[in-house]
Formats: sequence, structure tokens, C-alpha cells
Amino acid sequence: PIVASHRINDTKVQDAYSLRCAPQVAGAVRDTVDHAALVASRELAAAIDNPVVLPDGRVSSNGNFHGAPVAYVLDFLAIAVADLSSIAERRTDRMLDPARSHGLPAFLASDPGVDSGLMIAQYTQAGLVSDNKRLAVPASVDSIPSSAMQEDHVSMGWHAARKLRRSVENLRRVLAIELVTSARALDIRTQLSGGELTPGPAGAAVIAALRDVVDGPGTDRFLSPELEAADVLVASGKVRAAAESAVGNLA
Repeated sequence: PIVASHRINDTKVQDAYSLRCAPQVAGAVRDTVDHAALVASRELAAAIDNPVVLPDGRVSSNGNFHGAPVAYVLDFLAIAVADLSSIAERRTDRMLDPARSHGLPAFLASDPGVDSGLMIAQYTQAGLVSDNKRLAVPASVDSIPSSAMQEDHVSMGWHAARKLRRSVENLRRVLAIELVTSARALDIRTQLSGGELTPGPAGAAVIAALRDVVDGPGTDRFLSPELEAADVLVASGKVRAAAESAVGNLA
């Protein structure tokens, strides 16, 4: 009973992990990117010719061409990307649920129960996140021998790179949907408070940049063009630039 009581209180006084632990997850992703960049920089500077002609004239056969170092970090990045997209989707879902959004209308709809609001946008996010979870399965653990068993253990790095590219594209779209949702939630919160509650400088700057390409709250409309516009905005770097214009370098 004591444990149960503690858990009840815990849900009342502390934010969900998707909010409270966002910096830790994002920081871990940054660390993963830094590690991958370090490995890539080493491999780009490495001698991978086979055979290698040494300074003293000897010709030596070697395996420096093997892609395991790069394949491993590409798979590692896919895991980080999947987790980052997953936590972003959880934050979006909270903003659309009236039981957890602290007074916001269901699905951020203009007329809840009649309008769908951003419900289908979250469906899209969920599909992209599920795709990223599948793409996080490592390619580097697979190997099929070829060349009469001479090439009997390969890195599968090319496959790791191909699926990572798709994962990153999915992540960008997931973040674009979270951006659209967050901006609408903040606009509605400002309206409901009569202007007493407003976003901070960075949030306000990002919303202003988004509103150049995506309209604010309103009745149901075809969302695909708006989500695509938000995706292009995220890809362009203008979202980060808008935040940095208000608070300085985010690196």
C-alpha cells in the first residue's frame, strides 16, 4: 500500500518521462552522433588499399577495407534515431489527450467530437516511429559468405547506411509533426488564458517561423500540405535558426 500510494503521488507531482527525461535522451543521441563522427573521421583517414605497398617496398595483404567500424556506428545511430523519434511521438500524444494535456481540447480540435484536429497527424507519427523501430534492427550482425568462402564475413555496412538514411528521414517528419502540434497547443493555451500565458522567446520565434508556412488553430482541413511544409522547414534548418535568434547558439 505504501508503494502504491507513492506511485499515485508520483504521477501528480512529476512530469512523464517523455518530458522530464527529454534532455537526457537528446544528450545521449548527441553523444552517439559524436562517437559515430569520430569513427568516421578515423576510417576516412585510414589506408584501406589491399594489398598495401609499404615504404620499404614490401607488398602486404590486409583487411583494413573491412567496414565493421562504420557498420557498427551506423547501426548504433539507427537505434538512437528510433528512440528519439519514439520520445517525440509520446510528447505529441500527450498534447492531444485531454486527460493529460491540462485543459487543452481533445486532439487540439476546434470542435472536439466533431473535428479530428491533429489526431491523424499522430497516427502518421506512430507509423513512422514503428518503421524506425524495425529499421533499428542491426544489419552488421548479418553476413552471407561469398567468393567460394573467401569473403566469409562481411560488414553489411551498406545495408546499415541505407536503412539509417530512411530512419533519419522518418525522424525529421516525426519532429515536424511534433512542431506543428506544439505550436497549435501553445497558440490554444495562449488563447484560453486570454494572453496571460505566452511562450518563451525561443518558442515564440519558432512558432513565428512555422506560421509563415503553416496556419494556426482552426477547423479541420487537409493536413498533408501543412505537414510537408513543416518537414521542409525542419530540413532547411530554419527552425533551429529561429530558436537561436532568440537564445543564442544551441550547439
